[in-house]
Amino acid sequence: MSHIDISRNTFTITTPLYYVNDLPHIGSAYTTMAADAVARFERLRGKSVLLITGTDEHGQKIQRTAQSNGVEPQVHCDQIAAGFEELWQKLNIQYDRFSRTTASRHASIVKEFFSRVWDKGDIYLGQQKGWYCVSCEEFKEERDLLAEHRCPIHPNKEAEWRDEQNYFFALSKYQSQLEALYQERPNFIQPESRRNEVLSFVRQGLQDFSISRVNVDWGFPVPVDPNHTIYVWFDALLGYVTALLDPDQEPTLENALRKWWPINLHLIGKDILRFHAVYWPAMLMSAEIPVSEHVFGHGFLTKDGQKMGKSLGNTLNPVELVNRYGADAIRYYFLKEIEFGKDGDFNETRFIDIVNADLANDLGNLLNRTLKMVQKYCHSRVPEVKDEEEEEILVDNPLKAIGWELSERVARSYEALAFGEACREIFTLIRAGNKFIDDQAPWSLYKQGNLPAVGKVLYTVLESVRLAAYLLSPIIPSISTEIYRQLGFSIDFNEKTLIKDSATYSTHAAWGTLPAHQSLGEPKPVFARLEQA
Repeated sequence: MSHIDISRNTFTITTPLYYVNDLPHIGSAYTTMAADAVARFERLRGKSVLLITGTDEHGQKIQRTAQSNGVEPQVHCDQIAAGFEELWQKLNIQYDRFSRTTASRHASIVKEFFSRVWDKGDIYLGQQKGWYCVSCEEFKEERDLLAEHRCPIHPNKEAEWRDEQNYFFALSKYQSQLEALYQERPNFIQPESRRNEVLSFVRQGLQDFSISRVNVDWGFPVPVDPNHTIYVWFDALLGYVTALLDPDQEPTLENALRKWWPINLHLIGKDILRFHAVYWPAMLMSAEIPVSEHVFGHGFLTKDGQKMGKSLGNTLNPVELVNRYGADAIRYYFLKEIEFGKDGDFNETRFIDIVNADLANDLGNLLNRTLKMVQKYCHSRVPEVKDEEEEEILVDNPLKAIGWELSERVARSYEALAFGEACREIFTLIRAGNKFIDDQAPWSLYKQGNLPAVGKVLYTVLESVRLAAYLLSPIIPSISTEIYRQLGFSIDFNEKTLIKDSATYSTHAAWGTLPAHQSLGEPKPVFARLEQA
């Protein structure tokens, strides 16, 4: 991702504010794991990071869901929001703010923002006629609907015909400004396929969109006309702004935008791309607030090659998945195996095979066997490698050759949200480490009495594992912490304030950081092999 202002030492990233019609599904978990990995990587580099997640809680769909469950809408929202917070904890998501659109602070921000746009003359009363999908909380163009006016995203539900007075936002007024934005900042919408979707949608001509509803109580009243309720999207997108406030700050736009704005990266599913890449920047332009830097729309997940759905009975319960296999295994599979931005598939057998091969065999086993040799041949201390040998190592050492600029390659992958590429780069070093130890056979060198050579081989392999663990820590923080512990460090990658400055990153991301004579921990498997449930 280009255009990030390196001089600004803050980094703000958001997941969507998830709709509380139901408990979190694997798709919501996927976006949140990705956001957490990016946030952890930026923290590792010494940036001051704000990771925002939360829930979008207003609208007719929530009102109806609560009614059908026989509870008040607020009670329903509280239950579902708690479900999201619980899952994020299980998945080891280190969010900084959990934004809820039913919060009273949020009401103040929405009111002030509405007033700015109203004063600009960009909100007017008009007649809304059209097909409305309650599940999407959105009016649908006739051309986008399936047979019997069914919504393409919710094909089991018919859209409802509406003919009512609504307040509208003058989106059409911002057509040329949006086109200029997309042209001047080609990286604003990513990946390229999503950018093209938005460009073609905008080229067809933008229609003003309705931002209020009548006969819906569950939401904030329109400040200029309390008979109307602010419609879910106009209120929901502002949840990102509310989240920027410190807990003790007075909820004003000025306070909210002071430190963390503009948001560096919105991560979203491709189904809500239009709202984030078209409506949201236009609303910000109207309120004279700088537009966010990047919007990245990722793909959908399937299970065993099929679309997931309750009707098909093939949903994937993220809570059960984490309880069964642990957070690191889940994080590793989804981020490594699914190219971020494309649709991806979850197959349990493949998941177990990949995670066992990479984390138990290649990484865990390499550390374990090397530590046992260090225990036997070097009294459980990091062997010393002499300076003159240091020069030599670079020449005849395949691991150092890979590790020397590894962190730069991996950083570029994380910046491009290419998590799979980052993992592949790191595992090139790990696999080379396994081959190196077999080729060099330190046990034979020991029998020959060549102790300096034994030390050199073991140091090189331990340093490879250390560097790999450090660079993998945004994805598998708990395994990386355990590896670091066995290597004699007290660093905990789940400690948010771990890195105080970029100097720590530069040290640990560089080859050769493992100190000679450091006492090593007891060798234990860092990842227990998974069994098929």
